[in-house]
Amino acid sequence: MTAATATKVADCVIHKDGFLRKHWKYVVPLVLFVIGFVFLMIWLFATPTKPTFTLQDVTLLAFNISSLSTTTQLMSKLQITISSRNPNQRCGIYYDNLDVYATYRTQEITHQTAIPPSFQEHEDVTTWSPLLIGLDAPLAPFLVNPLGEDQAAGTVPINIRASGRVRYKIGGWVSFRHFLNVNCPAFIKFQNNAGGYSVTPAVLKYQLDGECTVDD
Repeated sequence: MTAATATKVADCVIHKDGFLRKHWKYVVPLVLFVIGFVFLMIWLFATPTKPTFTLQDVTLLAFNISSLSTTTQLMSKLQITISSRNPNQRCGIYYDNLDVYATYRTQEITHQTAIPPSFQEHEDVTTWSPLLIGLDAPLAPFLVNPLGEDQAAGTVPINIRASGRVRYKIGGWVSFRHFLNVNCPAFIKFQNNAGGYSVTPAVLKYQLDGECTVDD
Protein backbone atom coordinates (compact mmCIF):
# COMPACT_ATOMS: atom_id res chain seq x y z
CA MET A 1 0.00 0.00 0.00
CA THR A 2 1.39 3.36 -1.05
CA ALA A 3 1.44 6.39 1.21
CA ALA A 4 -1.26 8.03 -0.90
CA THR A 5 -3.58 5.02 -0.60
CA ALA A 6 -3.04 4.83 3.15
CA THR A 7 -3.89 8.49 3.43
CA LYS A 8 -7.13 8.02 1.48
CA VAL A 9 -8.19 5.08 3.71
CA ALA A 10 -7.46 7.08 6.84
CA ASP A 11 -9.46 10.02 5.49
CA CYS A 12 -12.39 7.68 4.70
CA VAL A 13 -12.38 6.24 8.23
CA ILE A 14 -12.23 9.70 9.75
CA HIS A 15 -15.07 10.84 7.49
CA LYS A 16 -17.30 7.93 8.50
CA ASP A 17 -16.48 8.40 12.17
CA GLY A 18 -17.24 12.07 11.88
CA PHE A 19 -20.54 11.32 10.10
CA LEU A 20 -21.64 8.96 12.88
CA ARG A 21 -20.70 11.42 15.57
CA LYS A 22 -22.54 14.19 13.79
CA HIS A 23 -25.73 12.21 13.07
CA TRP A 24 -25.92 9.76 16.02
CA LYS A 25 -28.94 11.63 17.38
CA TYR A 26 -30.82 10.55 14.26
CA VAL A 27 -29.29 7.09 13.76
CA VAL A 28 -30.10 5.72 17.24
CA PRO A 29 -33.82 6.66 17.18
CA LEU A 30 -34.07 5.23 13.65
CA VAL A 31 -32.59 1.89 14.75
CA LEU A 32 -34.90 1.78 17.77
CA PHE A 33 -37.88 2.61 15.56
CA VAL A 34 -37.05 -0.23 13.16
CA ILE A 35 -36.67 -2.72 16.03
CA GLY A 36 -39.94 -1.55 17.59
CA PHE A 37 -41.71 -1.73 14.23
CA VAL A 38 -40.56 -5.33 13.72
CA PHE A 39 -41.85 -6.36 17.15
CA LEU A 40 -45.11 -4.51 16.50
CA MET A 41 -45.63 -6.40 13.25
CA ILE A 42 -44.94 -9.70 15.00
CA TRP A 43 -47.48 -8.77 17.67
CA LEU A 44 -50.13 -7.61 15.19
CA PHE A 45 -49.87 -10.68 12.96
CA ALA A 46 -49.65 -13.11 15.85
CA THR A 47 -51.75 -11.44 18.54
CA PRO A 48 -52.43 -14.08 21.19
CA THR A 49 -55.97 -14.68 22.42
CA LYS A 50 -56.61 -14.94 26.14
CA PRO A 51 -57.26 -18.45 27.48
CA THR A 52 -60.84 -19.49 28.14
CA PHE A 53 -61.88 -20.96 31.50
CA THR A 54 -64.67 -23.37 32.43
CA LEU A 55 -65.87 -24.19 35.94
CA GLN A 56 -66.65 -27.89 35.56
CA ASP A 57 -67.90 -28.71 39.03
CA VAL A 58 -68.01 -27.65 42.68
CA THR A 59 -68.00 -30.19 45.53
CA LEU A 60 -69.19 -28.72 48.83
CA LEU A 61 -67.49 -30.35 51.77
CA ALA A 62 -68.77 -27.68 54.17
CA PHE A 63 -70.79 -24.50 53.82
CA ASN A 64 -72.27 -23.35 57.11
CA ILE A 65 -73.72 -19.97 58.04
CA SER A 66 -74.07 -19.13 61.72
CA SER A 67 -75.45 -15.99 63.35
CA LEU A 68 -73.86 -14.83 66.60
CA SER A 69 -74.88 -11.93 68.81
CA THR A 70 -72.83 -9.37 66.90
CA THR A 71 -71.59 -11.09 63.73
CA THR A 72 -72.61 -13.49 61.01
CA GLN A 73 -69.93 -16.06 60.19
CA LEU A 74 -69.43 -18.25 57.18
CA MET A 75 -67.41 -21.46 57.18
CA SER A 76 -66.78 -23.00 53.76
CA LYS A 77 -64.75 -25.81 52.22
CA LEU A 78 -65.01 -26.40 48.50
CA GLN A 79 -63.27 -28.74 46.07
CA ILE A 80 -63.57 -27.31 42.58
CA THR A 81 -62.58 -28.45 39.10
CA ILE A 82 -61.64 -25.66 36.72
CA SER A 83 -60.12 -25.98 33.26
CA SER A 84 -58.29 -23.61 30.96
CA ARG A 85 -58.08 -23.89 27.18
CA ASN A 86 -55.48 -22.21 25.00
CA PRO A 87 -57.34 -21.16 21.82
CA ASN A 88 -54.20 -20.03 19.98
CA GLN A 89 -52.85 -22.09 17.07
CA ARG A 90 -49.24 -20.89 17.20
CA CYS A 91 -48.88 -19.57 20.72
CA GLY A 92 -48.13 -21.27 24.03
CA ILE A 93 -49.00 -19.84 27.45
CA TYR A 94 -46.89 -19.68 30.59
CA TYR A 95 -49.02 -19.56 33.76
CA ASP A 96 -46.48 -17.87 36.03
CA ASN A 97 -48.86 -17.63 38.98
CA LEU A 98 -52.58 -18.20 39.44
CA ASP A 99 -54.46 -17.88 42.75
CA VAL A 100 -57.97 -19.35 43.07
CA TYR A 101 -60.53 -18.37 45.72
CA ALA A 102 -64.27 -18.06 46.34
CA THR A 103 -66.29 -14.92 47.00
CA TYR A 104 -69.80 -14.13 48.17
CA ARG A 105 -70.82 -11.00 46.30
CA THR A 106 -67.89 -8.63 47.01
CA GLN A 107 -66.24 -10.50 49.89
CA GLU A 108 -63.66 -13.28 49.82
CA ILE A 109 -64.94 -16.24 51.80
CA THR A 110 -61.95 -18.59 51.34
CA HIS A 111 -58.20 -18.26 51.40
CA GLN A 112 -56.40 -18.04 48.08
CA THR A 113 -55.03 -21.34 46.79
CA ALA A 114 -52.00 -21.13 44.50
CA ILE A 115 -51.94 -23.14 41.27
CA PRO A 116 -48.43 -24.49 40.46
CA PRO A 117 -46.72 -22.67 37.55
CA SER A 118 -47.15 -24.48 34.24
CA PHE A 119 -46.81 -24.18 30.47
CA GLN A 120 -49.71 -24.84 28.12
CA GLU A 121 -49.19 -25.83 24.50
CA HIS A 122 -51.29 -24.28 21.73
CA GLU A 123 -54.91 -25.52 21.55
CA ASP A 124 -54.35 -27.55 24.71
CA VAL A 125 -56.58 -27.94 27.80
CA THR A 126 -55.32 -27.93 31.39
CA THR A 127 -57.46 -28.95 34.38
CA TRP A 128 -56.90 -28.12 38.06
CA SER A 129 -58.77 -29.25 41.18
CA PRO A 130 -57.81 -26.92 44.04
CA LEU A 131 -59.25 -27.11 47.55
CA LEU A 132 -60.67 -23.80 48.81
CA ILE A 133 -61.07 -23.32 52.57
CA GLY A 134 -62.49 -20.48 54.64
CA LEU A 135 -62.81 -20.88 58.42
CA ASP A 136 -65.45 -18.80 60.23
CA ALA A 137 -65.03 -15.73 58.06
CA PRO A 138 -66.99 -12.76 59.53
CA LEU A 139 -69.47 -11.49 56.98
CA ALA A 140 -69.37 -7.76 56.21
CA PRO A 141 -72.36 -5.95 57.82
CA PHE A 142 -73.64 -4.63 54.48
CA LEU A 143 -73.87 -8.21 53.18
CA VAL A 144 -76.00 -9.54 56.04
CA ASN A 145 -79.32 -8.35 54.56
CA PRO A 146 -78.55 -9.67 51.03
CA LEU A 147 -77.59 -12.98 52.61
CA GLY A 148 -80.96 -13.06 54.35
CA GLU A 149 -82.66 -12.53 51.00
CA ASP A 150 -80.61 -15.32 49.46
CA GLN A 151 -81.52 -17.57 52.38
CA ALA A 152 -85.19 -16.86 51.79
CA ALA A 153 -84.77 -17.75 48.12
CA GLY A 154 -82.98 -20.99 49.03
CA THR A 155 -79.90 -20.30 46.90
CA VAL A 156 -76.58 -18.61 47.71
CA PRO A 157 -74.69 -17.20 44.72
CA ILE A 158 -70.92 -17.52 44.96
CA ASN A 159 -68.15 -16.80 42.51
CA ILE A 160 -65.03 -18.83 41.91
CA ARG A 161 -62.30 -16.40 40.97
CA ALA A 162 -58.74 -16.73 39.75
CA SER A 163 -56.17 -14.00 39.38
CA GLY A 164 -52.57 -14.09 38.25
CA ARG A 165 -50.12 -13.41 35.46
CA VAL A 166 -49.41 -15.18 32.18
CA ARG A 167 -46.90 -14.87 29.35
CA TYR A 168 -47.34 -15.81 25.70
CA LYS A 169 -44.70 -17.75 23.74
CA ILE A 170 -44.55 -17.35 19.96
CA GLY A 171 -41.66 -19.31 18.51
CA GLY A 172 -38.57 -18.18 20.41
CA TRP A 173 -40.18 -14.93 21.56
CA VAL A 174 -41.83 -14.65 24.99
CA SER A 175 -44.06 -11.68 25.83
CA PHE A 176 -44.02 -9.63 28.98
CA ARG A 177 -46.43 -10.59 31.77
CA HIS A 178 -50.16 -10.03 31.34
CA PHE A 179 -52.59 -9.87 34.23
CA LEU A 180 -55.48 -12.32 34.18
CA ASN A 181 -58.72 -12.09 36.17
CA VAL A 182 -61.20 -14.96 35.91
CA ASN A 183 -64.74 -14.97 37.29
CA CYS A 184 -66.92 -18.10 37.39
CA PRO A 185 -70.46 -17.83 38.84
CA ALA A 186 -71.99 -20.71 40.80
CA PHE A 187 -75.14 -21.22 42.91
CA ILE A 188 -75.49 -23.23 46.11
CA LYS A 189 -78.79 -24.57 47.42
CA PHE A 190 -79.27 -24.99 51.18
CA GLN A 191 -81.91 -25.41 53.83
CA ASN A 192 -82.65 -23.79 57.18
CA ASN A 193 -81.48 -25.74 60.22
CA ALA A 194 -81.85 -24.96 63.92
CA GLY A 195 -78.25 -23.77 64.24
CA GLY A 196 -78.25 -21.69 61.08
CA TYR A 197 -78.12 -22.53 57.39
CA SER A 198 -76.13 -25.44 56.00
CA VAL A 199 -75.82 -27.54 52.90
CA THR A 200 -77.73 -30.83 52.75
CA PRO A 201 -76.40 -33.45 52.24
CA ALA A 202 -73.08 -32.88 54.05
CA VAL A 203 -71.15 -33.41 50.80
CA LEU A 204 -72.78 -32.15 47.63
CA LYS A 205 -71.36 -32.03 44.10
CA TYR A 206 -72.62 -29.66 41.44
CA GLN A 207 -71.90 -30.39 37.78
CA LEU A 208 -71.73 -26.96 36.20
CA ASP A 209 -69.64 -26.74 33.00
CA GLY A 210 -70.17 -23.00 33.18
CA GLU A 211 -68.18 -20.56 31.07
CA CYS A 212 -66.17 -17.99 32.98
CA THR A 213 -65.40 -14.40 32.08
CA VAL A 214 -61.74 -13.46 31.57
CA ASP A 215 -60.47 -9.90 31.94
CA ASP A 216 -57.01 -8.32 31.82
